[in-house]
Amino acid sequence: MHELSIIASLFDILEEKARDARALRITAVKLKVGRLSGVVPELLESAFEAYGKGTLAEDARLEIEVVPFSFTCRGCGGESFRDEPPYTCAACGSNDIELRGGMDIVIEKIEIETDDP
Repeated sequence: MHELSIIASLFDILEEKARDARALRITAVKLKVGRLSGVVPELLESAFEAYGKGTLAEDARLEIEVVPFSFTCRGCGGESFRDEPPYTCAACGSNDIELRGGMDIVIEKIEIETDDP
């Protein structure tokens, strides 16, 4: 389960950002997870909850947005977005495509609580 190592890396980032901002706690985290990232969102949620115990993010809400993958057609240059097959150009039907997005995991937002007014 590589989701646990992803969450461990996420918590390294969260702790650094919280420390820099002098946060009292982390209240929410939003991730964008590409459909082709190989990550199971439910496993990320479980790992986040388990890993967060005793941290500034213990009660934080984790929001995961699954992003479809995108590709450009090498034939006509059209851009398409897909969640499921067929992996063909929506404009011309070609399967000669180049992947552009939907393979990464991105921290979209970190919400923190500070004692600053």
